[in-house]
Amino acid sequence: MSALAQGGEAGGRQYGRLQISYAAIKRGALWLLTASSGFALIEPSPYEFVFLIALFVFTLTGIRFSQKLLPLAILLLLYNLGGVFSLLPWMDEAPSVRFTAVSVYLMLTAIFFAAIMAEDPLGRLDTLRKGYLFSAWCAGLAGLLGYFDIAGLGSVLALYGRASGTFKDPNVLGPFLVLPIVYALHAVLTGRIGLVKGFLLMSVPLLALFLTFSRGAWANLAAATLMMTALAFLTSTSSAQRTRIVFLTLVSLMLVVVAMLIALSFENIRSVFEVRASLDQDYDQGVTGRFGNQLRSIPLLLDLPNGFGPLRFRWYFPEDPHNVYINAFASYGWLGGFSFLALTAATCIAGWRIVFRRTPWQGHAIVLWSVLFVTILQGLQIDTDHWRHFYLMLGLVWGLAVITPNQPPRTDEAQRSLRTTT
Repeated sequence: MSALAQGGEAGGRQYGRLQISYAAIKRGALWLLTASSGFALIEPSPYEFVFLIALFVFTLTGIRFSQKLLPLAILLLLYNLGGVFSLLPWMDEAPSVRFTAVSVYLMLTAIFFAAIMAEDPLGRLDTLRKGYLFSAWCAGLAGLLGYFDIAGLGSVLALYGRASGTFKDPNVLGPFLVLPIVYALHAVLTGRIGLVKGFLLMSVPLLALFLTFSRGAWANLAAATLMMTALAFLTSTSSAQRTRIVFLTLVSLMLVVVAMLIALSFENIRSVFEVRASLDQDYDQGVTGRFGNQLRSIPLLLDLPNGFGPLRFRWYFPEDPHNVYINAFASYGWLGGFSFLALTAATCIAGWRIVFRRTPWQGHAIVLWSVLFVTILQGLQIDTDHWRHFYLMLGLVWGLAVITPNQPPRTDEAQRSLRTTT
């Protein structure tokens, strides 16, 4: 990547002509986009504004939309059209209108992320990863400050004694932190970075994730890590690397167990852990519990082509569905519900294909698909339909899936540069 080129540099000073490539501008916008993705305490969040900036930058400097992405675009469009039809009777309800608008916006982000993979995929993936890691550290540090009530920040950065950081809900902060942790662990297992550096990179996000006491986030991390490790082992090209993967997996597991035992030695942590680790929570039980409400809603939704309406599930039952597939039919009607199921099936086909395809970005594909696939499964017990990082992974997986392996895409460096003088 060339950010500064023509002329020369001496002692940190630039002279002559300053050349800023389109590639540098685009990567800078992408870094800023994922770096801002972890700040969700306010709405609209900084991520929304930065996305508009990134979209503007790519529109000016060039972005290509492959026809192979039409299935993604069409299914997302039908999904959101269902939401609009479902919204029509409730246009006077601001929360419902806002919910539908956010869905449309997230659709655009997924298509954007898919489209940008047509050029310089490795450079852009690495830039997005670095920005995401920065954001995870910021959100994780905020979660730790909140959990330990440092400087009285517990009232803002924690919720019900659980770390929430720069998110409104610990159950969203936790899953948000999974991707950079799995990325760091993959780099360790495949030998791209050392064990010490890897654990330093994942230390704060991992501790913050644990202190969210989110059962869904714990399960997401465990399952995604297991899947990533298995895929890395299966796709390894040498016995030495497979041996390294097995050995470092065992070492990593022992280190995590030791860290957990140390954490559980503190009474305040152990008491919350014992409650949250239980699989039998009171709001899950019985006919009126979360799972009971999901089952009771199905006969009603079969009689309502437009569903209940956006955010109307709570008007029929005590709380939200906590099931993204039930919510697809409840908030987006039959059109949205079936479109979302079709999108999920198509994404699974695309995801499983790219992880076994020999490409320079296969490692990225393994990490992204491991986390995304587990998140898709997690949709059965939690609302994931408005998670920004879900649509990030969705778009990237589709973007990588449509790149022809035998014809690597051209890089941004081949584009014309934007020059200014100093």
